[in-house]
Amino acid sequence: MKTRKTLASLAVLATLAAAAGCAAPEKEADTTTESGVDAATATSAEDFGSMDDLIKAAQDEGELNVIALPPDWANYGEMISTFEEKYDIKVNSDQPDGASQDEINAANDLAGTDKAPDVFDLGQSVALANTDMFAPYQVETWDDIPTEFKDADGAWVNDYGGYMSIGYDSAKVPDVTSLQDLLGPEFKGAVALNGDPTQAGAAFSGVMMAAIANGGSADDIAPGVDFFSDLKKAGNFLPVDPDSGTIESGATPVVIDWDYLGAAAAANVDTWKTVVPEEAVVAGYYFQAINADAPHPAAARLWQEFLYSDEGQNLWLKGGARPVRGDAMAEAGTIDADLWGALPEVGGEPVIPTDDQTVTAGEYLADNWSKVIS
Repeated sequence: MKTRKTLASLAVLATLAAAAGCAAPEKEADTTTESGVDAATATSAEDFGSMDDLIKAAQDEGELNVIALPPDWANYGEMISTFEEKYDIKVNSDQPDGASQDEINAANDLAGTDKAPDVFDLGQSVALANTDMFAPYQVETWDDIPTEFKDADGAWVNDYGGYMSIGYDSAKVPDVTSLQDLLGPEFKGAVALNGDPTQAGAAFSGVMMAAIANGGSADDIAPGVDFFSDLKKAGNFLPVDPDSGTIESGATPVVIDWDYLGAAAAANVDTWKTVVPEEAVVAGYYFQAINADAPHPAAARLWQEFLYSDEGQNLWLKGGARPVRGDAMAEAGTIDADLWGALPEVGGEPVIPTDDQTVTAGEYLADNWSKVIS
């Protein structure tokens, strides 16, 4: 069965880097719009007067700063270009291959400047550890978002989700049915993990998937670390951060990552396949939030409205991700039915660690991941 409503967020516990010593010079910021509205404190489009007034205020700012949004990640490339064309607002995309913690570090380093991120796209623990940096805002489609996937005041909202998977080039390695297959000699120097699990949500969830497949649980991620240690001892672990370039060149023939990124890879590599191991189904959403120190506060709020509109949600779906409003849109008939119906079948019961379990797992990784990479 397709599991959609039960997706929940996963990410790694991260520690904030001190930024005071290298902060950029601060500037005086006036966030009052031409109509006298303070965009930095607006909690809905109604605070601007109307959606048209919000659009005008955002266009007056003329720019939006985003960070850590790879163009081939959940179709963010098209998301950004569509927003630019639709509203005539320039999107400045910084550190597209950055991790969640890089977003927070940049916000601290650049606080008070016009280069600071306007919005965040974060993993669970990084998001929940930094809610004091978020500006509450409720989009027009707020009521369509399930209660469990949003902060009551709008400080954060889950955006798109998927399942942890194994992607592989079937022209270079044998077919994969389980994580245990990856320990075989046919996968020598072939298996990459998307990022450092002590900093990146995708990598964290990859280790969690390995833990569950090897007798662990959401309460016990240790078997996942042991699995990657064994993978390294076998000579199969490839210490390379995979991306579209490494996949297309064949440098990373096997990648442990979100299933929607596997779908993106398959669009460029005909022989690329993606499997969600039935013995270890791990689901996750990312968190969306507005930087309270956003240099373009109206544009930041318009970006949120766009992301949670039918158009924005369908663009994530086009990238193979499951939009948080998907069920409500399906009921209303506004979802792209062909893309919605084409989402891969996922068997097994999804594992959804709680926030406490995620924090505990992150602490274990912080103390033990070095055993794998050393």
